[in-house]
Amino acid sequence: MAVSLSILVEEADRYLNAASIADYCPNGLQVEGRPQVRKIVSGVTASQALLDAAVDAGADLVLVHHGYFWKGENPCITGMKHRRLKTLFKHDVSLLAYHLPLDIHPDVGNNVQLAARLGITVEGPLDPRDSKVVGLIGSLDMPQTALAFSRQVAQVLGREPLVVCSGQVVRRVGWCTGGGQGYIDKAIEAGVDLFLTGEASEQTFHSACENRVSFIAAGHHATERYGVQALGDYLARRFAIEHVFIDCPNPV
Repeated sequence: MAVSLSILVEEADRYLNAASIADYCPNGLQVEGRPQVRKIVSGVTASQALLDAAVDAGADLVLVHHGYFWKGENPCITGMKHRRLKTLFKHDVSLLAYHLPLDIHPDVGNNVQLAARLGITVEGPLDPRDSKVVGLIGSLDMPQTALAFSRQVAQVLGREPLVVCSGQVVRRVGWCTGGGQGYIDKAIEAGVDLFLTGEASEQTFHSACENRVSFIAAGHHATERYGVQALGDYLARRFAIEHVFIDCPNPV
């Protein structure tokens, strides 16, 4: 089976409501390849390693969370950017990328997908007053210590997280996948026992300790592997085409 590239992109845009979300990069089709799609390869970031693996796998389209053309980046097509785009053009492969639309979607979003794997029941947005805050708040089915929860995170994500632990029992959790460490103050205001994200900044340690809130930095890449897989699976079911997720490990 094959589907028209334009029809697939139209459905992905519609499903994620991409046009309504202000972002730091263009969402949707970033590089146009062959007009028919039989196989999608998805991954977190459109790195050279992912592109090479996608070509080897016979992909017609690469679907990612972190694509190209970010605000403020050098627009010149040189060096690494030239090599990546040359790979796509040479093999006539399309690149489809969704950033914030894939973080916040209620079904395939990175945040809800991570929560499902960690046993967190979603209660609502981290800050209902501010739609720009993409994090969520929820509760654990069974209260446990922060260290016990961090061991669960390590098992699910396959890597040891950075843990700043207050020692208190965790019932309410705030989280934002990727680089959401700046939301820890929002999480503290919301009254969580623990805040989880991908990365940490120097001041995150002090905010957690002085407010007696546990903090886990589980990796930007590791916390954002699941939304793009769920979206790829949705599109594969919708159009009866093949989808393969390829994980190119990243320790950050």
